[in-house]
Amino acid sequence: MSVTKTAPVDPARLPYRPCVGVVLINGDGRIFAGQRIDSDTPAWQMPQGGIDADEKPRRAALRELREETGITEDLVKYVDRTRGWLTYDLPPDLVGKVWGGRYRGQKQRWFLFRYLGRDDQINIATEHPEFSQWRWLTAGELLDSIVPFKRHVYEQVIDAFRPHLAP
Repeated sequence: MSVTKTAPVDPARLPYRPCVGVVLINGDGRIFAGQRIDSDTPAWQMPQGGIDADEKPRRAALRELREETGITEDLVKYVDRTRGWLTYDLPPDLVGKVWGGRYRGQKQRWFLFRYLGRDDQINIATEHPEFSQWRWLTAGELLDSIVPFKRHVYEQVIDAFRPHLAP
């Protein structure tokens, strides 16, 4: 019996996955962050996800927000978006394992929305939950809580939206 070995995935040959992210702020300028349900260690992040075929980024952002938090479009007000795409690479141990091994990381367009609802209208117990808990964080608290490989993108997002955020 022979065993066929597969060559390791060369991340440089893989594309970035098109994705959106949502910076959701409350009236105090604090940012919504959720603890990833699939992580045993602290891994807080903002809502984000892939863009479906033929879907516009802003529409994808509103869909992801609803799917991950239960927050509907009528409960948010559009404020701003990042210019261009921001990218991050997956750590080497995750390349070839997530997203079917098709991507080296993500290219993201981020949207800033102000939350108009109440905290009790946020529902992370969605059909396909991504978060085990959530909270409102300052920009600094969020940066201290993010997984290291996403930190550079989060710093860029925070810088882009700084005038709207709590210190």
